[in-house]
Parts: sequence; structure tokens; C-alpha cells
Amino acid sequence: MLIMKDYVAYLDNKKRITLRGATYQYYNVKEYGNGCIILKPRELSVSKSISSRTLADMDRAVSDFKRGDVSSAIDLSDFSKE
Repeated sequence: MLIMKDYVAYLDNKKRITLRGATYQYYNVKEYGNGCIILKPRELSVSKSISSRTLADMDRAVSDFKRGDVSSAIDLSDFSKE
């Protein structure tokens, strides 16, 4: 495997390590008993579709709302700013 960077990292006062020039924002970290640490980049992505179960729940909620089958109003006056 080709070495792309070689530098010494250290823990700061809050026990954090900084990765210089990191290409990803999120990493999966695996720490082994022998001291090795493996970082695998993670890219968080938005789901491209909504599951059929979620769509069915949304349809049921809208039909309940249209029929007037809703809960009573919630009193939020305790949370008002004074």
C-alpha cells in the first residue's frame, strides 16, 4: 500500500487528535489491543427514496386528519417566553 502522508499526531488537552488535510468529515474508527487504529471514511448521504411503510403511515395520518380523527390541542402556554 502506498504511503500518502507520514506525520506525527499527538493528543491535545481534551484527548483529541487532528488529521491534517482530512478529505472526509466522518470516519469509522476501529482501535485494536495492539495499539493500531484503523480509520475508514464515511460519507453520510440522504436516502434517495422513502420506504413504502413510511408512505403508508403518511397516507394514514393524512386520511385521519381529513376525517377529523385528531388528538386534542396541546397547551404550550407553559413554554412561552416572558
